[in-house]
Amino acid sequence: MNYQGTITEGEQFDREQDAMILHKAMSGIGTDDKAIIDVLASRSNAQRQHIRAYYKTAFGRELTEHLQSKLSCNYRRTVRALMDPPVEYYARCLYEAIKGLGTDEEALVEVLCTKDNEEIKEIKVHYKNAYKRDLEEDVAGDTSGHFRRLMLSMCSAGRDENRSVDQEKAKADAQAIFDAGEARWGTDEAVFNRILATQSYAQLRAIFDEYDKISDKGIEGAIISETSGDLQDGFLSLVKSVRDTQSFFAERLYKSMKGLGTNDEMLIRCVVSRAEIDLAKIKEIFLANYGQSLGQFIKDDTSGAYRDLLLRIVDGDTCHPSS
Repeated sequence: MNYQGTITEGEQFDREQDAMILHKAMSGIGTDDKAIIDVLASRSNAQRQHIRAYYKTAFGRELTEHLQSKLSCNYRRTVRALMDPPVEYYARCLYEAIKGLGTDEEALVEVLCTKDNEEIKEIKVHYKNAYKRDLEEDVAGDTSGHFRRLMLSMCSAGRDENRSVDQEKAKADAQAIFDAGEARWGTDEAVFNRILATQSYAQLRAIFDEYDKISDKGIEGAIISETSGDLQDGFLSLVKSVRDTQSFFAERLYKSMKGLGTNDEMLIRCVVSRAEIDLAKIKEIFLANYGQSLGQFIKDDTSGAYRDLLLRIVDGDTCHPSS
């Protein structure tokens, strides 16, 4: 299906003019945030790279670095996310999820469990080039147990990508998952991992449908009852993103803002990564599922130029100046 993003290739694109606007917006003390937002949120990532290249030639300075030096906090993070080429951005998300004390398991799950083989391979190459480290080794060193096995399976980029479906195999695999979980005392997580990590997305959808026929709990209910913690989040994220990618990201966006506090990293990641893919559809699902628009949630949970930039990305051409 061809879902629409909220950011498309800007018509009347003039990289020289955009570069001049951005340079002027950062000249002197302070910044013209409206000008920065107007340019960055109305251009595709590919167009931003053209602006970036011209900016360096014209002004002798790397545009992303100039922006980073002038901006701060979550506004700065969002602008950086917009300026990075996608592969570079995902590699950085993984690096930041692993480096330092603790691990952002949700970031690992969200990136590794929603990418195809080619994307994972490209991310691994960029990770190695940018950080002089091996992604699989870093993931192995920062995770443990069955969750580590799932993440390493995702890193291996070995998923079958055949689009045809073997219905009999789907029935057999659904039964294998049932026998490894609901039908026994304890859970054989290795069976869940083997099937969820290796089968094609089309085959997985067939397996989940077959599982729902033999279990009152359904595949998601079975994962909830048979697993816990980060492993549960990983398995559930795989199932949900395979079944309905837009609903998965709508739920992720809701999770980032519900209750007290905001998971800004998750919010930025979801908004920016889907902006050119299917954010328009995600917005529709968000409103239907949670009774309030994504834009309203963002308004209530964020502030300042950070809020304005997120809203501009989410709403497309509609701009919400700071009050």
